[in-house]
Amino acid sequence: MVVPVVAVLAVLIFYPLVNGIWLTFTDQTEANQVAEICTKSITGGEVCRENPNAWSFVGLDNYINVLTGKVGEFWQWTGTTLIWTAAGVAFHYGLGLGLAVMIHREMRFRGLYRVMLVLPWAVPAFISAFAWKFLFNERLGLVNSVLNAIGVDSVAWFANKSTALFVAVVTNIWLGVPFMMVALLGGMQSIPEELYESAEIDGATPWQRFRNITLPGLRPVSMTVILLGTIWTFNMFPIIFLVTEGQPAGSTEILVTGAFRAAFEGIRNYSLASTYGVLILSILLIFSVFYRRVLRKQGEVW
Repeated sequence: MVVPVVAVLAVLIFYPLVNGIWLTFTDQTEANQVAEICTKSITGGEVCRENPNAWSFVGLDNYINVLTGKVGEFWQWTGTTLIWTAAGVAFHYGLGLGLAVMIHREMRFRGLYRVMLVLPWAVPAFISAFAWKFLFNERLGLVNSVLNAIGVDSVAWFANKSTALFVAVVTNIWLGVPFMMVALLGGMQSIPEELYESAEIDGATPWQRFRNITLPGLRPVSMTVILLGTIWTFNMFPIIFLVTEGQPAGSTEILVTGAFRAAFEGIRNYSLASTYGVLILSILLIFSVFYRRVLRKQGEVW
């Protein structure tokens, strides 16, 4: 019964993963990936000769070059990635929890509010990215128009690392909050109403009910969505690539966009891009292992 699933995973995941790990131990690029160079002959056939610059096995050189800063800006990109991820997940969870609490209560047009709040999640990421980039455009954007209307000079949002990263985080919050809200709302609906009724009879305030019933009841859901949100935000490629484009001067690049540029810009360096990919995977695996241990210490089963 599981053979079809295993076969699909083997083709789509396991083989590319193993091949990518193997590439990290080579110096393979677009220019040296073939062992033979074939050219057309006068007679119409092909003449092949050995490529003197063919790729070779280099061991751990790629990892050493990346981690020591000889190639790329790994540590700068890692720092930016961690800031980007921490800010995104914190706002995703905080705003998602607040909105979930609000629309969990009985109110008029609650169904309409839910649909409107989920709408950003349904819009393709690249459309939202272009829309927010236009909103923060220095000359034509709505944000600077509002600032000018209240007497504040226009801001060159993408000329400074902090402001450019701020725009990217805002865009990511817009895209990620609906998922958190829906997940946490589902968790709230699974908490027995009798607990709230008993607490209210005992004189508990709304804050006490939230702190002692809602938050503990949401712990299993919260732990899961925080982990998923961390992994997704860490690997969120389109927002950085489309909104800030790594500007200014590459200071807002994160690890996944750095890996993309190594693989597809200039002379395509497949071995370097694969090295970034393996390092990204390693960071997330280490985080997941420690995260799981923390959950176990807290008595959570995962």
